[in-house]
Formats: sequence, C-alpha cells, structure tokens
Amino acid sequence: MNKTTILFVLLVISMPLSAQTWQGKFEQLDQQLPTPNEYRSASGAPGGKYWQQQADYVINAELNDQNQSITGSEIITYHNNSPDPLTYLWLQLDQNINAKGNNTTKTSNSTVRDSVNTRTMAATVDLYDFDGGFKIKSVKDVAGKALPYTINQTMMRIDLPKALSAGQKMSLSIEWSFNINDRMKNTTPNDGRSGMEYFPEDDNYLYIIAQWFPRMCVYDDVVGWQNKQFLGQGEFTLNFGNYEVNLTVPADHIVGATGMVKNVKEVLTEEQYARFEKAKTTFDKPIIICTQEEAVQREKTKSTAKKTWQFVAENVRDFAFASSRKFIWDAMAVKVGDKTPLAMSYYPKEGNPLWEKESTIAVKNTLVTYSKYSINYPYPQATSVHAASLGMEYPMICFNYGRPNKDGTVPDRTKWGMIGVIIHEVGHNFFPMIINNDERQWTWMDEGLNTFVQYRTEVENYPDKPIGRGPAASIVPYMKGNAELQRPLMVNSESVVRSNFGNEQYAKTATALNILRETVMGPELFDKAFREYAERWAFKHPKPADFFRTMEDASAVDLDWFWRGWFYTTDNCDMSLDDVKWFKVRKDQATVENKTKTATKGDLATAKGDGNKPADFSQGPQYFNVIPTNDRMYGEFANRLDDKAMISKMETKNFYEITLSNKGGLIMPVIIEWTFKDGSKEIERLPAEIWRINETKVTKVFAKDKEVVNVVIDPLKETADISIENNVFPKASQPNKFDELKKKGK
Repeated sequence: MNKTTILFVLLVISMPLSAQTWQGKFEQLDQQLPTPNEYRSASGAPGGKYWQQQADYVINAELNDQNQSITGSEIITYHNNSPDPLTYLWLQLDQNINAKGNNTTKTSNSTVRDSVNTRTMAATVDLYDFDGGFKIKSVKDVAGKALPYTINQTMMRIDLPKALSAGQKMSLSIEWSFNINDRMKNTTPNDGRSGMEYFPEDDNYLYIIAQWFPRMCVYDDVVGWQNKQFLGQGEFTLNFGNYEVNLTVPADHIVGATGMVKNVKEVLTEEQYARFEKAKTTFDKPIIICTQEEAVQREKTKSTAKKTWQFVAENVRDFAFASSRKFIWDAMAVKVGDKTPLAMSYYPKEGNPLWEKESTIAVKNTLVTYSKYSINYPYPQATSVHAASLGMEYPMICFNYGRPNKDGTVPDRTKWGMIGVIIHEVGHNFFPMIINNDERQWTWMDEGLNTFVQYRTEVENYPDKPIGRGPAASIVPYMKGNAELQRPLMVNSESVVRSNFGNEQYAKTATALNILRETVMGPELFDKAFREYAERWAFKHPKPADFFRTMEDASAVDLDWFWRGWFYTTDNCDMSLDDVKWFKVRKDQATVENKTKTATKGDLATAKGDGNKPADFSQGPQYFNVIPTNDRMYGEFANRLDDKAMISKMETKNFYEITLSNKGGLIMPVIIEWTFKDGSKEIERLPAEIWRINETKVTKVFAKDKEVVNVVIDPLKETADISIENNVFPKASQPNKFDELKKKGK
C-alpha cells in the first residue's frame, strides 16, 4: 500500500488514537437486572406463572365533624395467590407518621436560622399538641377470636394461628380510630397528603381523607413482604382488591370518593339526582350537580343529623374520600374506547370561578390523552377535589391546589399551575393506580412516567400553557447543579435529597423519556413500546427491569446504554465540538506512478494541515490527494471500481472532519446543524452508537456539495447539553451564536 493511499484511508475511516478510560457504557444490563424466571420473562412481560396477592375490604366508618376524628371497622379478605405458606401478615399503618415519636420527625434534618416563621419552626421541632396516629381497638379472626399483633412504627404484623397455604384465603377484622391532622400545620407534603382544612369565615371544614384504614402490605415474587417503613417521601405499595365502603358523615355533607355511590338517590335531593343522571350523557360541558348557592346554604346549616354514603369499587389498590358541606359538585361524560366514564370535580366556593371553568375539562383531557398513550381508562369515574396547597392521588380521586384571589381574579400562574396539577394527579390513575409499581422503592416509575405523559397532555391540549418538566432544555439547570446532592434514579425514594426530589424523580425521568421518544427512538416506535408496557402490566406489579426489557422487546432498539446513563448514573451531557477541518480533493494531481514514487512525510503533513487548527474557514480548505485503488486492496474480488469516475465525483465535494469529545459522561446521539454559504441549513442525526468504540472522543468525515460556514451541535436543544458555548464552530466569527442558542433553550 502506497503512502498516499494510507493517507486517504486514515483520513476518512479512522479515529485518532487517544488515551481513554473505558467505562462500559454500551455493555448490556443483563448482569445488573434480575434473572428472568417463570414469574417475569426476559421480554419484560409477566411470566407464565406470574402471581399477585389480592385484598378485599368491607369498611364502615364515621367522620366526626365535632372533634375531627374518624372511627371505623373493616373486614379484610386476603387471598394468598403466592406459592408460599404465610405464617404472618404485614399491614401498613400510615397514619402513624403523625404519631408522637415517629421516625420521620426523628430522622429529618433541620437547622436554626434567623427570622424563621412560626409555622415552619413549630413544625420543625414538633410543637403542635396533636395526638395523631392509629388507635387500634381490636384485631380478630372471623370467629371473633383475638389475633396477636405487633406494631412497629408504620407497620403492623399479625401472627396467624396456622399458616395460610398457597391458594387459600382468610378474613380478619380490625377496629380503629384516629384524629384528623390539620394540614395547615404541616410544612411539607410528607404528612399533609391527607387531613382537614378549616375555613374560619364560615366555621366549616373540608376533609380529604387517605391512608385512613389499616391496609395490607404487598407480598410479591421479588422482595417478599414490602414492609419498608413509611417515612413520607416514598409513597405506597398496595394490592388490588374490591371495596365496599359505608361512610357516615353529617347529613349536609357532600362526599366524593374512590368508586361509585351505590345509594345516590338517598343522599341527593331529587333535583340533584336528576342533574347527576343528565351528566352521564352530557359530553360537551360539565353539569353542575350541587350548585354554589346550595353549598353556601349548607355552610350555614351545620346539620347534627347523619347520613351514610355507600361506595363500591372493583379492582382498585386503595380507597380515599373527601367530605364537606362546602362542596360544589360538577360532572360530565367522557368517551374513552367503548366506555363513558364520568369526569367530576368537587370544590368549595373559594375555588371559583377557576374550578367551575377548568377542573372537569382538565380531567376529561387527561383521561383521553393518557388513554391514547397507555390503556383505555377502565374505571367508571375520575374525580378532582380542590384542596389547598396540595397535589395527591388515589384511585379515581385526587386532591389538587389552585385557589383564585379573594376578589375572584385568577393570575396565569394560578390557572396554569392548577391545570398542571390536575393533569398530573388524575394521570396517576394510570401510573401507579393501574400500572401498579412499587412507589416505596421506585419513585420514578410512577412520578416520572406520569410526568412524561402529563407533558404530552399539556402539549396536545393546552398549547398556550408554559411547559415546565419534559423538554430537554428545562432539565439543564439541575443537570449542571451540585453533583454531591444528585442521586441516580435507581435509588430508594428516601435516599433522594428532598430539594432535588422533583427535579430528579419527576423531571429527569420525564426528560429522559421525552428524549427517548423524540430523539432516540422516534414517536412511532416509542409509542408502540410504551403502550405495550402499559397493556402488559395493567393491574399488575411491574419492576424497573420489566419496563426496560419491554421497551427494547417491543421496539428492536438496544437501549441499555440509555438506561445505564440516565437511570444508573448522575452523568450529564456535555458534548464539545472540538474541531472542524475543511478538506477538498486536489485536482492537479500527478500521475499515479509519479505520486507513488514521490510521496513523502512532508506531503502527508501538508495534507493533514501541518498540525494547525484554524479558528474558522477563512484560510480555505486543506487539499489532499485521492488515487486509484491498488489491486491488492481488492483482495479476492474480481470486479473493480471506476476510479476515474469516483475521483471526479469526489473533486466536486467539500469534506469536513469533525472531532467531538464527551465531557459530561452521558452518552447521547449527535445532532449536527450545517449552515452553508448560500444561507441554507441541514440537520444531520447520528445515533448514540457512534460513541461505542471510544466513549470520550469521536472523529468523523462528512461530504457536502456546498461550502459550510457554520457548524452547531444540538441546535434544537434536544439532548440536555449543559454547555452550549462549546457546541459551535467557528467560535471567533460567530459571537452572537451563543445568544441565539440560549434563546432557543428558554
């Protein structure tokens, strides 16, 4: 092989050799993911012998509006569908997070600072005189015999007289009560997910009640009993089951809850019942069932009589409710597949005019859009309840903030914030209320996936809404923040730094999935794979490996490098455009024979640019020679290229050698914008696999018909690159390009 041929080969197809530390960013995750088995398959689908437990509840409870407490009893029927005999059962006592001496208070970090407000300081050192937590009166079997139990903070173990064998079921009864916490006195959402709000102007309460009865822990094929303590940040892991719930409340209260009201004629007036029936067939706008005028009148009555609302809910993982004499109630029907669920809202007059105008419409938009991206909404209703300074979700019901000013004016921030939180919390009906992951361990599986579909819902239904979480550019401030406070997504929920919780578990996951959809896989492949995951794991208990494997299995896209970077590390994307060299083929080449004889090291250096790195293209191209291919290069092939025609074609081209370095560690696709001398532009996309041989530096040559005047990496801000200053060439001649890129990122 002659020297000139060596020059061309090196120029076009080789990478510069440089020192690197190989980190295995493209290695498969097989060794880190659980071994597939008969319960969970290698494809990411449930295995042939997949099983899960079931817990059914019959609950009778009374809300006492005089002393703000709940007293209740329940019968739990527990189905052991596992292959294991169980000698004891674990139940969650989440109200104990409000008990004196709870571990959440003990383990929380706090400091003293000057001019701290009284509300924050009182909560910090637990100065409120509140007797919180469950008071367990009895635990018995169906024969009325007491069962021994042990309470460990937010968990209760019940010892069985004999093992509950595989395939068997048993029933037990529990009596309990607790005092309802005042949410105004909670300064974090950890223990304010449920409770009451007091309205001094009319001397009434609004109750949003959740984690309000002892609930069965999940026992599964991966971790056995999921009985990690509830500390507040890691949410809930629960079984599916059927519920019959009878709620006794003051007779003038309106109640919204998981499931449907079984005795709706008894609890509503004749006129209200007629409105409720009309809502079932009204698809264009909400029908007000309980009006604001009626609510204002009820605020004044404060009935001492009682009324029992009966609810039924099938195949749900939890039950929550809201109750108040202040509630306005509206509803409308939504067409989803072959079903027509009701979208409903409950809100006090303090929520109007915003809630009457926007809440139920937002519920409808959420059900329709989420059904498109996951599964058709299967439940009979979805309810949004107005509660101050909160966003929290339960099956078929959620509690959402968004209160107008007292004069009725609605700042844009309030309006869009309220719509966003309703979409997010109603969206949780899909993740995790149906696609039922372990929230105590993997927050990103419900909060992150849900935030991603929330982003799609906002983009498709509210084009004027400012978008927060989802776009790549919005995660950049977090990604370039304090690395010591960042955690990989694949960590326990309680290990996440509170100040980063939203940015990591919500926004980073949503951004990753958005990039995966728009930049890595493409919408068509992504949407099919994402829906496959939802359909496979609807009403089941998926784990991270089931999501990772399904997305690959349903798309034929190897994504292990993506999961490894975005979910297992805190790397960021900082891709640097280190150099761009412009080359053209020399037209006045000597004959092949002469060139072969006279090629020297000097020729090679000249063609390579003599080691210089021009700051722009003003010095013109560097020239190199292309010669006919030596017969030895063809090996055993008998046919030959038309060298003359090929060289003639190359002589019309501009060749650009680009050198990129990966400074942030996060592997991402390379997106290049070429700006040509005539003002036209071209965007070229290279898969992330371009980094597979050298994870820190790549060099690649491109042939262009037109002369290039400017090159930009990630021009549309798709990869969450934390530093745009090193994404442009030439730098010196483009002083305003940085400002242009920054504007695109806003």
